[in-house]
Amino acid sequence: MKANVNLSILLLLVKNRPMIIYNVTINIELDVHDEWLNWMRTTHVPQVMATGYFTENKICRLLHEEEQGLTYSFQYTCNSLDDYNKYKHECAPALQADVKNRYDGKFVAFRSLLEVL
Repeated sequence: MKANVNLSILLLLVKNRPMIIYNVTINIELDVHDEWLNWMRTTHVPQVMATGYFTENKICRLLHEEEQGLTYSFQYTCNSLDDYNKYKHECAPALQADVKNRYDGKFVAFRSLLEVL
């Protein structure tokens, strides 16, 4: 009986713990779009997920038209702000540099942090 109570408490804590979404919005120029999107799907996003700090990801395309390129939202979900901060300091600089080195001058990115309520 005690094990069931402890498991119930643990499940309640996990269920009520706020999850964090690390959102990267990118506008990419049309002349590199297809190659970039393929690289993001097959290389970059798997590398981000392989860090172990995120539990899931989504790739979304914004529906409004841009004069210069297409805009995407890459959403990475993690269990805590602590996980995000570890990713940000330990892994993000090298991963972001890789994108910049491959597509410098062809994209604009901004990052935001969201809490799932």
